[in-house]
Amino acid sequence: MIEQTSQEKVNSVLWQAADTFRGKIDSSTYKDYILTMLFMKYLSDSYKEKLEDYSKRYNGDEQRIQRALSRERFVLDEASTFDYLYSKRNDPEIGEIINKALERIENENTGKLRGVFRNIDFNSEAILGKAKERNAMLRSLLEDFNQLSLRPSQLGNEDIVGNAYQYMIGLFASDAGKKGGEFYTPAEVSELLARLVKPQENDRIYDPTWRIAMHKPFMA
Repeated sequence: MIEQTSQEKVNSVLWQAADTFRGKIDSSTYKDYILTMLFMKYLSDSYKEKLEDYSKRYNGDEQRIQRALSRERFVLDEASTFDYLYSKRNDPEIGEIINKALERIENENTGKLRGVFRNIDFNSEAILGKAKERNAMLRSLLEDFNQLSLRPSQLGNEDIVGNAYQYMIGLFASDAGKKGGEFYTPAEVSELLARLVKPQENDRIYDPTWRIAMHKPFMA
């Protein structure tokens, strides 16, 4: 039986990742690095599981495997996977290696991911500090996420990754005080509004404060 990844496990890793940055850079900034790494891990684990499935189905026929992978929702190459980044975690150019992986992911999936990673720089001295300190944080971040499996077969029917996004955004909205309400609606408020509006089947409700919603379709 495949061991399931629980929401508690995911949230625990996210909190641990936050500890990697806490006290070094502002929480409103480092949450973006954590959420980006979460998304990369999800894409990578999904790709890896599909690769294994197709390898078995087509008995190692590389041409058929690659053709099947090219039709998947997201396309990755080996140098864009989390496993590759983790293998390079001690490289002095790890920040630039992550940046290039993000660029390749965007270029291979322009229809869905165009501009998504444009404002995130894992090699920024201005944000993450000098090379020694920056590399230490990025190595710890990769080691934190290496504990986590986000393979679809281990996530079950729950939207664990989407819930993790909400957990992080809610956590840092609380840290942001009043300004947090500018970019996050607490789940309790959303539920109350849904009860008041009483939507019918096929109705659509728009929450203009839920800016992170742009990421949600990727998790489906």
